[in-house]
Amino acid sequence: MTSAGHKALNTMFSVLLAMCATHSATTKAQESSLPQRAIHHSRGGAARSACNEADRQSPAKDALRLVCPRTDTAIDEVAVRSTIVIGFVGGFVRRDDPRRPEVQFAALLRERYPSALRVEVFANHDGKKALRQILRLLDSNDDGILTATEKEQARIIIYGHSWGGSQAVTLARQLGRQGIRVLLTVQVDSVTKVWQSDSRIPANVARAINFYQAEGWLHGRSTIRAVDSDQTKILGNFRMPYKGHGINCDNYPWLVRVLTRPHHEIENDPRVWGQVGFLIDSELSGETSAAQSSWVSGSLFTK
Repeated sequence: MTSAGHKALNTMFSVLLAMCATHSATTKAQESSLPQRAIHHSRGGAARSACNEADRQSPAKDALRLVCPRTDTAIDEVAVRSTIVIGFVGGFVRRDDPRRPEVQFAALLRERYPSALRVEVFANHDGKKALRQILRLLDSNDDGILTATEKEQARIIIYGHSWGGSQAVTLARQLGRQGIRVLLTVQVDSVTKVWQSDSRIPANVARAINFYQAEGWLHGRSTIRAVDSDQTKILGNFRMPYKGHGINCDNYPWLVRVLTRPHHEIENDPRVWGQVGFLIDSELSGETSAAQSSWVSGSLFTK
């Protein structure tokens, strides 16, 4: 696609997601009246809302149904090293919007690893804030200077949908310039932002995975590659089909569902979040890369 084509696509995408932001704003007052809805109200509140409200069906609950049982599992956190997990939402979505799977997934991780993980979600235009927060968290003695030891101890996982996927790679690249490694990056239907590149995974990333769909006029990047294959393992570029396999997207306004439904079906797809949850668990528990490779290449992707 030409640069003019990319610019036009980004402009159309901006208009659609601005509609989505307007939709979020008009329902904000209603959401605030629901107990334990937003993650900033109570630790794990969004996760409890998604997994434990049996009397309320929602797209987020359906999207996370493969991950929800994990919250009931006893976890031995003693063997888990402290890890930072950063998520980026797409478009103009609020970082604390409780209807978005990216936000609810972060809350589930907090419940599963309440002391071992520091999990935060950012808007995709807040990449600088995310970088500052990571640097602050890594600065264990609060002296404002990261030592070689503090950098070597860094354990960071980054995920994002749409523009958030592009921002995830950008953040990893910024960390690389400071000599900081990243354990895993996850891109879900990643859409390139202006002045960014989301196709080449920098050498400071140990593992990377890409989920995408190819239906409709708005779809994510189909292929990511390692800048240095000796340093970075690409776990795969997985196409998720939705023809004949529709996903509930009622957490988006009707016009967005009509025009860009597949782009949000992948965001709400329980298969994707189930696999992301497994990969993060694998990183934290130290499972072998062979086990991860076997799992992500299984039949779940082909159904």
